[in-house]
Amino acid sequence: MLLVFSAAFSQQKFSLETPPKQLMLLEPGFISTYLNERDFALSPDGNEIYFTISTPKSTFQTIVFSKRTTTGWTKPELVSFAGQFSDLEPAFSADGNTLYFASNRPLSGNSIKDFDIWKVTRSGAGWGNPENLGSTINTTSDEFYPSVAKNGNLYFTATYTGGPGREDIYVSRFEQNAFQKPVALDTAVNSKFYEFNAFVSPDEDYILFTSYGRKNESGGGDLYISLKDAQGKWQPAQNLKQLNSKQLDYCPFVSPDGKSLFFTSERHELPTSFAAPPNYKSIAEIQNQPLNGTGNIYWIDFKEVLRLLK
Repeated sequence: MLLVFSAAFSQQKFSLETPPKQLMLLEPGFISTYLNERDFALSPDGNEIYFTISTPKSTFQTIVFSKRTTTGWTKPELVSFAGQFSDLEPAFSADGNTLYFASNRPLSGNSIKDFDIWKVTRSGAGWGNPENLGSTINTTSDEFYPSVAKNGNLYFTATYTGGPGREDIYVSRFEQNAFQKPVALDTAVNSKFYEFNAFVSPDEDYILFTSYGRKNESGGGDLYISLKDAQGKWQPAQNLKQLNSKQLDYCPFVSPDGKSLFFTSERHELPTSFAAPPNYKSIAEIQNQPLNGTGNIYWIDFKEVLRLLK
């Protein structure tokens, strides 16, 4: 089914240069479809889009990509290293030559394992073979959602015994050409509840993430932002209420030029009743469109988001 999805589209022209002032669905029918889309990433040169797709309620997820050409963006298709196991949450290095992602692929053999963070480097016009980041980062628990600062520091999500909350955000400093032991971010970001899917800015001056369980949240998980002060300390996270819905809002990403905020939302337009009895065709049409309760990718001018902060 995934391959059929890939082959169903021709190239499409659209621009990511000028983000909308109001929140908008990203390219409905091409990027945002009836499938579950999440984990948007744009290459530093702005010419490649990567994101994750799955069918509704599927435990299998895979990374797809689209490239910008002189005639438009290419139809989404699976990346060369994906398809056999669950791969998700792509994130570029600052130079665009390394792609980090989460996967349950085995270290050896064919049996799936827990989710680890992996990386793959460019090889010619494509990608090489994925490499596990090793035991400094990965454990027998799940590690998710890598995000890499310009200096190489790696942020990710994990549920570790003894952590600040039920699910938390960690950082591994990149020093002496190696990742160091991860540490949890302080209570300005992490709480006793769930924090996950964190995007850190290239200069580590802000971090965007989702949290679930906090007081006065909008619904199934809200987007938050924490800014660093002049002393390099994270400030108490603020709820981005202007973006959040009653459903799960997660997987934030800011474009390399800092102009656009992309994120995933499960908001929908599914009816709870009908004025007149529907027929089979009309019900099928509701399910075969983007706002059917699966994840879709939205975008907005990031400066507008920052402007509305307290």
